Amino acid sequence: MPTKALITLLMVTACVLGTGFLLSAENRFQFDWLAGSVDPLLAPPSESSPPGSAPTSQGAGTGGPTPPGEDPVAFMLASVADQYAQSIRYPTWSVPLTEAQARAYRGNHYEPVALPLGDGGQFAVTLEKYRFTRGEPLLVMASVQGPQIVGQSLKATLESTQTGNSVASTTLPQSDSNGYYQGQLSTDEAPGEYRLIVEATVDGTPVRHASSLTIEPDLGDFEGLGDPYLSDNNLVIPVKFAPEDAGFYALSAQLYAGQRPLAQLQSEQRLDSTSDTLNLRAHGTVLANRDIQGELRLLHLQIRQLPARPGDRTHYGFGPEDGYSFTPPDLEALRDTPAVDVESEQRAALLRQLADKF
Repeated sequence: MPTKALITLLMVTACVLGTGFLLSAENRFQFDWLAGSVDPLLAPPSESSPPGSAPTSQGAGTGGPTPPGEDPVAFMLASVADQYAQSIRYPTWSVPLTEAQARAYRGNHYEPVALPLGDGGQFAVTLEKYRFTRGEPLLVMASVQGPQIVGQSLKATLESTQTGNSVASTTLPQSDSNGYYQGQLSTDEAPGEYRLIVEATVDGTPVRHASSLTIEPDLGDFEGLGDPYLSDNNLVIPVKFAPEDAGFYALSAQLYAGQRPLAQLQSEQRLDSTSDTLNLRAHGTVLANRDIQGELRLLHLQIRQLPARPGDRTHYGFGPEDGYSFTPPDLEALRDTPAVDVESEQRAALLRQLADKF
């Protein structure tokens, strides 16, 4: 046993020393057992090579991988430090928006899916949105394009995803001679996940198109905005919402100046009979030093009723399509100062210190 223990100790020590050498500054990421077998044409240029001299590697000009620098670990840590510093510049409840991000963040947009048919045709179904409030009409628009022969009407059926049972159905009559069909279904069903099945007979063959949607309960009513004001380098925008049931709610919206998106704003708060306001805050980093004139707008308001118990669904509601316009107070006092806390600053400093040690 002592002999085995000694051998094990020696092997562990050798591994630790070898690893330490490979990670040390003296080792330029070359392995001694390969040094004698490296092709001189594949070796990196020597330190005595004049600046700007042509590389002698066979891979030069062929798009081959570039050898790593002397301190790739330092480069990696410095990159992480820069990315982290950028991420803590904005608070999570007030982040800047590009036009592409603003389109992607729309919370209730239905993207039509086209089912390919023979001879280059397609069968598409379009809905106004993805989430419907219980009781509101579900307008269904379908189109069959191509040289196919289709009947004068299509059949639309709403199925429960959980049970697979049909809960409503209707006929979609042809609205014009260009292959467009339109009809309406009721959504007076229990909140949950549903499938919309639209069936057509194309060239004598039945074809089914399936779309997913959800039915949400009526969460309450948006009742406009309070008076915006400045506080702690934030533009505070009070949004009034009268909930049907007390609970925790999360609100998100997009802040616009004219047609230009500025920020995605979020807030979370408990609402009940004594509290009906959620305060959205736009931080100075998204508003300071900008040429903002006239009114601002809140668009794409989405409110979520958060689950009261594990396993409960999150319910969704939406504000008016036109959003709300308001005149902000004087924004000159806002500062473009990163919104970081002490712990975040310490983490960023630690990452920079680690990068400097390599």
